[in-house]
Amino acid sequence: MLMAHPAVLRKLVEQHDTLRILCAEDGTPEARQRMEDVAYTLCVSTGTRDIDAALIAARHQLPGARPEDDSLVTA
Repeated sequence: MLMAHPAVLRKLVEQHDTLRILCAEDGTPEARQRMEDVAYTLCVSTGTRDIDAALIAARHQLPGARPEDDSLVTA
């Protein structure tokens, strides 16, 4: 499987985080469409089928990621 460059993944994760905030505050059709586009790109880039799995996979592929999966741990 091809792997996206960490810089691309970082930018996609940052865009998704920003768009999630924008959609929560404003929710314009343009922001929602852009968020769907970024989510799709993250899924394709990580070989996953849903955004939650894509975000976990992307974050674990970034430099400095911890080897253990703490995605299910609540603070």
